[in-house]
Amino acid sequence: MSKPIELSAHDLNGNGGVFCPSPKADMKLWNSHPRVFLDIAKTGKAKCPYCGTVYQLKEGEVVGHGH
Repeated sequence: MSKPIELSAHDLNGNGGVFCPSPKADMKLWNSHPRVFLDIAKTGKAKCPYCGTVYQLKEGEVVGHGH
């Protein structure tokens, strides 16, 4: 099992998530699976159903809700 990809709150999009495949995981888009949205804000981590990559917030990171 590979190490989780640690994200800061600033790495998340406006909906509190990321897309996989992701350049943050050093993935090349030309040879990867279909793009899928992963909600990180809800629990602090998410696992891609295609490739199994785990994305998680770095320890101490807080996702802001609203502006």
